[in-house]
Amino acid sequence: MPALKVIETLGQLFEYAAEVHGERVAFATRLKSKLWKPTTYKELYEAGADLATGLIDLGVSHREHVGLLADNRLEWIIADCAIQMCGAADVPRGTDVTEAEIQYILPHADVAVCFVEHLDLWEKIQKVQSKLKGTKTYILMHPEQEAPAGMLHMKDLQEKGRKLRAGGKKEFQGRIAATRPEDLCTIIYTSGTTGAPKGVMLMHQNLVFMLDRIPVDLGTHDRLLSILPVWHIFERALEMFSIYRGASTFYTNVRSLGDDLKNVQPTFMASAPRLWENIYAKILDGVQKAHPMRRFLFHTGYGLAEIYKNSLFYLKNRKLQETSPNPVLFALGWLYHLIRWLLITPLYGFFNVSVLERLRLAAGGSLKASVSGGGALPPHVDQFFNYIGIPVLEGYGMTETAAVISVRTIDTLVLGTVGPPVNGIEVRIMDLVHNHGVLYPNADKPYNGRGLKGEIHVRGRQVMKGYYKNDEATNKAMNDGWMNTGDIGMITFNDCLKILGRSKDTVVLASGENIEPVPIENRLMESPLVDNLMIVGQDEKYLAALVVPSVEGFKAMGISAASVSELSGKPEVQQEIGRLIKSEISAENGFKGFERVPDFRLVPKPFEVGDELTNLFKLKRHVITEKYKKLIDEIYGRN
Repeated sequence: MPALKVIETLGQLFEYAAEVHGERVAFATRLKSKLWKPTTYKELYEAGADLATGLIDLGVSHREHVGLLADNRLEWIIADCAIQMCGAADVPRGTDVTEAEIQYILPHADVAVCFVEHLDLWEKIQKVQSKLKGTKTYILMHPEQEAPAGMLHMKDLQEKGRKLRAGGKKEFQGRIAATRPEDLCTIIYTSGTTGAPKGVMLMHQNLVFMLDRIPVDLGTHDRLLSILPVWHIFERALEMFSIYRGASTFYTNVRSLGDDLKNVQPTFMASAPRLWENIYAKILDGVQKAHPMRRFLFHTGYGLAEIYKNSLFYLKNRKLQETSPNPVLFALGWLYHLIRWLLITPLYGFFNVSVLERLRLAAGGSLKASVSGGGALPPHVDQFFNYIGIPVLEGYGMTETAAVISVRTIDTLVLGTVGPPVNGIEVRIMDLVHNHGVLYPNADKPYNGRGLKGEIHVRGRQVMKGYYKNDEATNKAMNDGWMNTGDIGMITFNDCLKILGRSKDTVVLASGENIEPVPIENRLMESPLVDNLMIVGQDEKYLAALVVPSVEGFKAMGISAASVSELSGKPEVQQEIGRLIKSEISAENGFKGFERVPDFRLVPKPFEVGDELTNLFKLKRHVITEKYKKLIDEIYGRN
């Protein structure tokens, strides 16, 4: 494989992939179960070159911004390839984009040409088209739909480009050569958990820098399932990485995921915590319905796996260490875990093959690992999959840092952390009390920074250029090259990064106590009775919770309802949720007095993506707070 330094832009990446990986399958489109239509790296390049030529003929200029509103599909990657070959920058978003977001993003990003996946999305655009004066050209992507009046079709533009190339038009090659590493390749508008979306400007050098630093062993024989939103930087960075390494990516969706896990048998995939929560819930539901003997075998096998893995983690110094270990106690503990590991191994080996292997088949059976990102993985879910032998390598990053800041690998898998910082990225832990930063790692003081809790700042070539047309937000987030992540964390004594919460999420009570709501929310979310919830209490005397009860969870208890609204009105549901909160958020479970949640309200509808949740299922706290202001006022006696 040629050295990464020869690749400076994404246009060069697509050229490189066609040359090196040529006839290997780059992407595959699902036609039906077990039937996929492959596209080789050479075919991807040719399709991109044809479309780039068509776009140039259409008038798309170097460094222009092109809208790309579509979900995961072959046409998305072809369009992205073409835009990069034009030397333009894309402005991507999924089809769940709201009318308000369309009305804000396209004019703000100066989009004159916009790709549109299908006619349903086109209808949404038409409702606000009068407000989109600067967007002159719309291109329909769906190959089986006819473009209506007012739209071009992507396949027609490709065909025109193909004919122009056959006639000698090669201008796209000059555009690739003229594109500089510091040029923009994309402007990604974050879903935003607070306020209006901000346009993150990422340069070619940001994404290219990450290609050789993602610590994942990916090669030409690997198969990936693509399910996370491709416009999101996490999935997109992984797709660029898989192109670089020559792996094959299969486009799937939520409805087909279970089937595709079995027939594709992916070796690697990017995932969000919600995916693993769903698989976890299905496994436990299946166990609950199984014969008593099967339930016994499951619990025995999992219990042995827990003992085996805990001892193994300790022996390999991969047990979470938030404080400096005592050498004598650590040595005694090491001897204890060695004896326990030796004794348990034969029995664990039997149950691993006869019981746990069946569970691993739920993820296809060939999965070497999966990186979970975009949100915190609940501890019980994290432990479950890593104990049964499906390595979930939780990662941490931001759109503003071209996806990755740190990630666990098989060799650095410390549960409760997001792994060590990626090579080439500087991390600074900022003590917010004393306004003092500690750099990690530090060449002069290699152990500097461990154990200090503070705000996480990062610096390196992966950090964004800034926010588009928003100098105020850029200056607030960046200082002397350092990007303020807004997250609170620490470097453990295993040299891994542990995320403790959001500085913006922190709830400050009237008493002055600073409380991180996420650990409380995660604890309650472990219950099958809770579908979602958010802790409130800013500037109040005590915490409270807005809870979405689980229809399925209560149905299993014998309390049935047709909707969350109906469920929320049942007194017995109120009682069960009250008991749950009181028992879980208690001193026995490690929560302090001021972290107790003495009051709550049940909300009448589920939290939904595009409304209360971002595309990666993060809480939009400002939206929820505003929407349920009356309930919050009722809790604190303001009605």
